[in-house]
Amino acid sequence: MIPILKGLDEPGKMLRKLIDELDIIVAPGVFNPISALIAERTGFKAVYLSGAGLTGSLALPDLGIITLDEVSYFVKEISSKISIPLIVDADTGFGEALNVVRATRILEDSGAAAIQIEDQVLPKKCGHLKGKQLVSPEDMAMKIKAAIKARRNMLIIARTDARSVEGLDSAIERARQYVKAGADIIFPEALEDENEFREFAKKVDVPLLANMTEFGRTPYYTVDEFRRWGYKIVIFPVTAFRACLKTMEQVYKELMVEGTQRNILDKLMTRKEFYEMIKYREYEELDEALSAEFK
Repeated sequence: MIPILKGLDEPGKMLRKLIDELDIIVAPGVFNPISALIAERTGFKAVYLSGAGLTGSLALPDLGIITLDEVSYFVKEISSKISIPLIVDADTGFGEALNVVRATRILEDSGAAAIQIEDQVLPKKCGHLKGKQLVSPEDMAMKIKAAIKARRNMLIIARTDARSVEGLDSAIERARQYVKAGADIIFPEALEDENEFREFAKKVDVPLLANMTEFGRTPYYTVDEFRRWGYKIVIFPVTAFRACLKTMEQVYKELMVEGTQRNILDKLMTRKEFYEMIKYREYEELDEALSAEFK
């Protein structure tokens, strides 16, 4: 076995299978390979590469300024380390319809099981902030059709940010247009209460994705509640990223103030635990086996 080669041969098909077989898929946000590996080891069946988490890990704002090359690099690195589907935030598709064709093919070749495209105008904003602007539903439908033409097995998720800009009825109507264009999954962003989630599920007849982010417009609902309301995927896009930031800040303060880490050892993953996670011994065994062939 070569430990650095993992991943899935047809991640899109696996994600479709999970949607068909599971009541609901919980996909925590990841932002690099090790976070994805931890999520898989914890028991999650899919993970979500958050645009906010990825750009945040590069100390950049979530304004659509990250490039396709950067995203595809991380998709390739993450997908090669896990054996569960990776859902990828592709912002607005990195341009217009022709750009979406190229982005779709590149991200699928990199290992994405699904990509999410949203109907905002560049520069896009976090879905829970003010000042968003939308493209026309026709332009968004064109992007969805472009992605459908380019993909092989990957799923296409259409996100609409219309609730905060044009209201719930417009968001539902846009979602219906995106379904007609071929979207496999609809992601209604920034819904504001239970009634809105229920209404959306009642009027849009494809698998739905719910965004359970923090400090936004959506109250803190549970996975069980989303399941009852008819949603098939729930993402927690930046929860782990925010936790990492807070923990690192606390650790650095401890080192600055105390001059030692001995008081926080119980909060640290041990060398043994980390080596087991990344299969350190398998790399050693591979190196030994390769070296033995030339002795």
